Amino acid sequence: MNKTMTKAVAAAVLAMGASAANAGITIPAGDWTIDIGGNVNAFYVNVDGDADTGFSGLVAAAPGADSQNIRTGLLPSALGIGGKTRQNDLDISFQFTFFVGGDDNAGGNALGGNSINIRQAYMTFGDKSWGNITMGRQLGIFGSDAILSDMTIYGVGTPLGNNGGSSTAGRIGTGYLYADWIGQISYASPNWNGFSFAVGLRDPWGGDNGGTHDNDEMGFEGKVSYEWGGDINGKVWAGFITQDIEDTTGANDYDVDAWELGGKVNFGGFQLVANYQDGEGAGNAGFGITGSNLVGKERDVTNWYVQGMYTLPGIGTRLGVSYGEGEVDKSAAIGETHDARNESWIIGAYHPLTKSLTLVAEYQDIEAEDFMNLDADADVLSLGAILFF
Repeated sequence: MNKTMTKAVAAAVLAMGASAANAGITIPAGDWTIDIGGNVNAFYVNVDGDADTGFSGLVAAAPGADSQNIRTGLLPSALGIGGKTRQNDLDISFQFTFFVGGDDNAGGNALGGNSINIRQAYMTFGDKSWGNITMGRQLGIFGSDAILSDMTIYGVGTPLGNNGGSSTAGRIGTGYLYADWIGQISYASPNWNGFSFAVGLRDPWGGDNGGTHDNDEMGFEGKVSYEWGGDINGKVWAGFITQDIEDTTGANDYDVDAWELGGKVNFGGFQLVANYQDGEGAGNAGFGITGSNLVGKERDVTNWYVQGMYTLPGIGTRLGVSYGEGEVDKSAAIGETHDARNESWIIGAYHPLTKSLTLVAEYQDIEAEDFMNLDADADVLSLGAILFF
């Protein structure tokens, strides 16, 4: 795959250390090199859930109902078409990626549909001497390292609802805020002996304070990171995101501010990952979801997870375990009595049957409490495979 190949595919493979990162179909086309690649995945997912009557969780996929289905995992099935060239001392590229679920969104109806979601449509230009500019729809900067380092990007994590869809939640809401695919104009610096940074303007998102938003304030995000090699190699990063949410009436304005710290280290077949996020107004799972208390006051939110993986010598199977939490503070002003909280354990096995095909088995134990102290929990078993090409 070339450098413009979908970040959620290429970086996911690289993060897991799999040789499928060398996949892809390259076609010379005059001054351009066209690259075609992507993935197909499918999983059997069994949810054994229970919830108090009236439970309303932080994650759209909050547990509480039993279900079985065949569905797509955290990384949707995707077909990416990109191209790159060198013109007038500039490296230029483009990328379109079409994402789709591997199941029926209608929940088993043979006449039900499954829509295509074009999450990537962007161009880049730059040079290794001064950096690179991205314009268009691409994965956001804040939270990108957290989701791309999550082992469930190869699998399922938390399901989204009982009828499938184009994606699951992984550790979204139980470890990190979703980076999302957003319109942006961003700049990424060159790599200076392992050090780099990225900043960007992002399309504004609406809030959830019940008002009508005028969207005249752009979002702004960025991160700094440092990578090193050697027998003990790894990466550390720090990021931020900010935006003013303005109500046209002026009654329910609030601010979104969040920061994160994270890192991963590889040594002797082991990989350790940790990420922590803290902020207000940003929401717990997706931007703006439970970000305010409906009367213009920001909610404080924290997300964190830790993960350990080990690669079995010779056969290459990766065994992993992770724990994560997400918490949003209550608002007594609207009658809430408790902070809402998600937590989950996930164990997984990821076996490279070939350099392109990986078999996946995951088990998750998730528990949740809502703002009214109602509880829910679920055991989730996922078995399937993901194929990169």
